[in-house]
Amino acid sequence: MDVNGVGWIAAIIIGGLAGWLAEMVMKSNMGIFMNIILGIAGAVVLNAILRALNIEAFGVGWLAYLITGFIGACLLIFAGRLVRR
Repeated sequence: MDVNGVGWIAAIIIGGLAGWLAEMVMKSNMGIFMNIILGIAGAVVLNAILRALNIEAFGVGWLAYLITGFIGACLLIFAGRLVRR
């Protein structure tokens, strides 16, 4: 089964990379497990938002998954900071 054109193991690896990049940009300190979760969840959340707005996603494949996961993870980190305040 594929997730946005990549397999499950690739989704975990790419999600971890996307989460790690988001962690560096947003200057948060979470850890590898949360990076993976944020990267994968971020890609899912951003894809849902884009579909709801009738906007075409970034495409299919590992690079599109990385970009989507990165932006989505940044959004999740931002939302988490808003909630904690």
